[in-house]
Amino acid sequence: MKTKWSILLGVLTFGLTLTSCGNSEKKKAEEQLVMAQEAFQLGNYNEAKQLIDSIKILYPKAYDTRREGIGLMQQVELAEQQQTLHFLDSLQSVTQEGINKIVGDFKLEKDTVYQQVGNYFWPTQVVERNLDRSYLRFQVSELGVMSMTSIYNGSNSIHHHAVKVTAPDGTFAQTPMSRDSYETTNLGRKIEQNDYKLGEDGDVIGFISYNKDNNIKVEYIGDRKYNTTMSADDRKAAANVYELAQLLAASQKIKAEQEEANQKIQFIERKMAERSDKAVE
Repeated sequence: MKTKWSILLGVLTFGLTLTSCGNSEKKKAEEQLVMAQEAFQLGNYNEAKQLIDSIKILYPKAYDTRREGIGLMQQVELAEQQQTLHFLDSLQSVTQEGINKIVGDFKLEKDTVYQQVGNYFWPTQVVERNLDRSYLRFQVSELGVMSMTSIYNGSNSIHHHAVKVTAPDGTFAQTPMSRDSYETTNLGRKIEQNDYKLGEDGDVIGFISYNKDNNIKVEYIGDRKYNTTMSADDRKAAANVYELAQLLAASQKIKAEQEEANQKIQFIERKMAERSDKAVE
């Protein structure tokens, strides 16, 4: 039968064991945190975050070290977003330089009274110079949204809803049915227009741009068919507007990512300030 002394000794031994285990866990957690700090200083942000996350999993009772890890995690995430923003700023600078080099060659049509966003055209395709012909017209908005318009001008309606373009080697591309159609009559002439946005054009715009140096046949598809051949100026317009569209769209995407990075930085800084205030209290 156990004596009171043996029971007391057992309790003390168990308590010392728990204390020893606790100290060991705390020490290992602190070592892990030091490794995370070193990774952070070296700019190895993913490694630092993984080490911090592992402290919570491996050493759940190392509360003080885990709290320090939260502070370090905020520093890592802040540095990560600042690095991202710096990269985006540099990328935007290069993109804007590319836009500035070519945008002066285009005609910007914008009614500042009614329009917040204007559209760029290649000079040979401005409306006033192409009133009496059937052709494919290309434009891109200041926000980088490009579209193609199939314009038919003839004595009889064809009620077209799609176009097919064919290169000399027989390869071709065809639009789906247009979602934006318009028909009218002017001085006895039938005028039809269908719009196709880039990405919803069956890759016709990309196909024309790729074949800009080749003769391209255009077939209007509707109740009746109409065939024509793209002029060199129209092919050039397609390729040049497409190039500008890529740059403008890239710029808009970068702007959105910059805004997102700035919002994340503001959020992290606000959390760090709140944490600092609690520490003072």
